[in-house]
Order: sequence, then C-alpha cells, then structure tokens
Amino acid sequence: MDWGSDLWDQHDVIDRHTQSGLDLLERYVKFVKERAEIEQNYAKQLRTLSKKYSRRGVKEDQDTKPSNQQAFQDVLNQLNDYAAQREQLSESMTLSICVELSRNLQELRQERKNHLCEVKKAQQNLESSSKLLEASKKRFEKEWREAEKANQQTEKVQLDANATKADMEKAKQHTHLRVHLADECKNDYASQLQKYNKEQNNFYHSEILSVYKKLQEMEERRIRLLADGYVQFSETEKNVLPNIIKCLDAISSTGRNINEKQDTLALIEQYRSGAAPPADVEFEDYSQGVKAAASDNTTTHLPKVRIKQLFHKKNKVHTHTHTHTHSPSTAVITPSSLEDLSRLPPDQRRRRLQEKIDDIQKELQRETEQSEAMMKMKGVYEQNSQLGDPSSLQPQITQTAHNIAKLRGELNKYQVQTHTYTHVYSEYITVLSESSVSPSENIYECEFDEDFDMDVPIGQCTALYDFDGGSEGAVSMHVGEQLSLMLEDQGDGWVQVQRASGDVGYVPAYVQRNARFIHTER
Repeated sequence: MDWGSDLWDQHDVIDRHTQSGLDLLERYVKFVKERAEIEQNYAKQLRTLSKKYSRRGVKEDQDTKPSNQQAFQDVLNQLNDYAAQREQLSESMTLSICVELSRNLQELRQERKNHLCEVKKAQQNLESSSKLLEASKKRFEKEWREAEKANQQTEKVQLDANATKADMEKAKQHTHLRVHLADECKNDYASQLQKYNKEQNNFYHSEILSVYKKLQEMEERRIRLLADGYVQFSETEKNVLPNIIKCLDAISSTGRNINEKQDTLALIEQYRSGAAPPADVEFEDYSQGVKAAASDNTTTHLPKVRIKQLFHKKNKVHTHTHTHTHSPSTAVITPSSLEDLSRLPPDQRRRRLQEKIDDIQKELQRETEQSEAMMKMKGVYEQNSQLGDPSSLQPQITQTAHNIAKLRGELNKYQVQTHTYTHVYSEYITVLSESSVSPSENIYECEFDEDFDMDVPIGQCTALYDFDGGSEGAVSMHVGEQLSLMLEDQGDGWVQVQRASGDVGYVPAYVQRNARFIHTER
C-alpha cells in the first residue's frame, strides 16, 4: 500500500498531514533551542555563584589554609568544571540538533512545495483538456442538430409539389454541407475524448501515483529525522554525563579527604610562637623590713602595664617606620622594612622568610638558565647570520639581566633579614633576668585598679648610643642612661623601656652589626 494508489483522491488530506508533520519538526527545533538556552543560563548562574563565594588571596595564604577551607575552594572549582559541562551540553544540542534539523526542515519544505506544484500543474493540464473536450462535444451536438434540421427541410422540399428542381438541389446541397460539418465535429470530439482519457489515465495512474509516493517518502524521512532528534537529545546529555559524574565524584572525594585532626594541628604549626609562659611572681615579704625603694633609677615613675594585655593583640605602635642616621655607617632598621612579616612570631617569621628565599632562588635559577640559553643563541647567530640577527636578542638579554639583578637584590635582602632575626638579637642583647636580682634589690611599687593593672619592669638596661625618639611610640635616650626594661624584643628589633622621668616608649634593640644601641645588664 502507498499513498499514490490508496489515497489518490485524498489530496487535501495529504496536504494537511505533510504540513502538520513539518510544523511538528519546527516545534521540536524550537524546544531544543530553548532547552539549550536553559542549560546556558544554568551554567552562567553556576559560574556567578562560584565566583561569588570564591576567595582570592596571596599564594602563601592559600597554601596555609586548613583542608576544610581549601576543600570548599576545590568544590567551587569543580562547580566551575560542572558548569563547563553544562555549557558543552548546550553547545552540542544547538549544533547537532537545532542546526541540522533546521537545515533539513528547510529542505523538506522546499521539496514538499515542489511536489505539490507538480500535482497542481498536472491538475491544471487535465482541467484544460476537459474544457477542450467539453467544447468539442458542444460543437458536435450543435452541428448534428443543424444537420438534422437541414435534412428535415430537404424532405419537406421534396414533398412540396410547388418546389422547383433548383429548390430541391439547393436543399440537398445545404443538407450535405451540414452533415459534413457534423461529421467533422464528431471526429474532433472523438479525438479530444481519446486525448482526455489518455491524460486522465496518466494523471491518476502515473503522475499522482509518483508524486504522492514521493510525498510519502518525504514524510517517512521527516519522521526518521524527528526520531533521530529524540535519540540525539538523550545521547547528547549521556555523552557529558561521565564528565559530570567525574566532577561530582571529585566533590565527594574532596569531602572525604578532609582531616579534621590535621586542620586543628595546622593551626598550632602556623601560629605557635615558641615562647614559654611567664614565670611565677615571687613573694616579696615586706614584714622582714624590706624597703620599698631599692635605687633611684627604679623608685620613680614606675611603668604601668595591664596584665590582661597578655591576652590581647600586641601594641602596633612599634610597627611604624623609623630610620635615623647617627653616623655614615649606622642606621636603625625597623619592622616595616620587613614588609608584613613583622607581625609574625620569630619561629613563623624565620619559616616564612625561608619560603620566600626558596621561591626567589627557583625564579633566579629559571632566569639564569634563560639568560644562558639566549647567550648561546646569540653566539650561534653571530657565527651564522642567516639563522637570525644577534641584535634582535639584545633587548631580551638586557631584560633578563635586569630581572636577575633584581632577584639577587631581593634574595640578599631576605637572607640579611633571616641572618638578623637568627643571630643579631642573641649576639648583642642580654637581658637582666629576675633570678639575678635579690628581693632587696628589686622592689617595685605596685598599683591596682578596677582592671587589675600592674606595671612591673623585667630588668635594667643601659643605652650605648643616643636616640632621638622622634617617631610615634618611640622614646629618646642618651648614652649611658639607665632604663627600665618593660617589654623584651618580640622578634621585631624593638624593646619597650621606661626612663627615669616616667616616659615609656620603644627604642631599638639592635641595628646593623657595627652598631649597638642597647646594652643590657645581668
């Protein structure tokens, strides 16, 4: 069975059916296009969400993040990869389904139009032939009636006794003419009828059969394209599912790899200062007649320190930049020259400085290798100018040399800082410990307020050089001046002292190796 033999008389049905099929294909293309847009917008929203919750910082801070914090960043990174897969799905749907089906839809529309035009043209030809047949039939009918009328007139003339021989001849000639014309119309009608029947037979048994069969084949191809589009709609998403599952598995693995014990221990490793807790306060027995004043340098204007400050952030006054020139080779170096490392305890500071030194050494090694390679290339160009112009390498060689010099300067700076923090303080500072002073030699007047404040000097020291103390938080001193040591060097090169006048502030504890500012007594 086919449309040509079984639906030869259902042209309107075939027309509507093929049109509705193409409309369905167009609707499916629009559906897939909107689905691809949904995937694209979904991926965009995922990327926006990931960017919103991502925290960008310096590499050192990222390296020291606990595993649970770094894991969250990994989750966001995997979410970006997941969004990329959704974008890939959207692109695949657009290219493999929408674009292809749209092209096929256009071709099918044109093919259907051509087939229907063929049917219409054949119908018009058959209708024209039918009109010619009808016209020839009417002429034959008319001429035949005229011939019969002429024959009857001839018979009437023959029966008329008054008719002459001439009248009879004239009637016979007229009858003969009409019969001849009727015979010609009859032959034309027969010929036109034969032609029409042939065209009608060809129309219904050949042309319609062929065109409707082509329309049937076109409809089958249209259905197969739509069916393949349904399959591809599923297969396209299946193709990206392995990568999507991989992203989701990576997120699950990230969560399983978090070590809560290691994270808590990492906090210790990162912020452990290595300092010991303060020793017990010795009992001072005033009932034994110990006088409240031991010396003139320690009895006036005692400093005042809140004990609760032990649990607060350290005073930041001493982190300002102080650079004073006392001689051509002597300068005071303050923590601000060490960038942001001054806020770290000594152990952490040394570790961080070593990390910076390692990074600079690696970068210096790469720049050195690059410089050597360019110098070798320049030598090859000089030996064979056809390979290249040696002068073209000069800007790169100059830039590399500049980079190497800059890196060496930074490396030297960090190495000097490392050496300073490691050796200078222990070499040039000695602090008078409480164990070396007897109770009768180290008696302080203490005042208590509602906040349980207490200022207690931890030792005595002697200034070896003058210091003007012009910076904020600093105090001036003179050579040989006796000072009360209130706060030891915390690794930043400054100590807090109190002068005999009662002024409290910071003075340098160490400078370059050829200079000493503070001499402490034991």
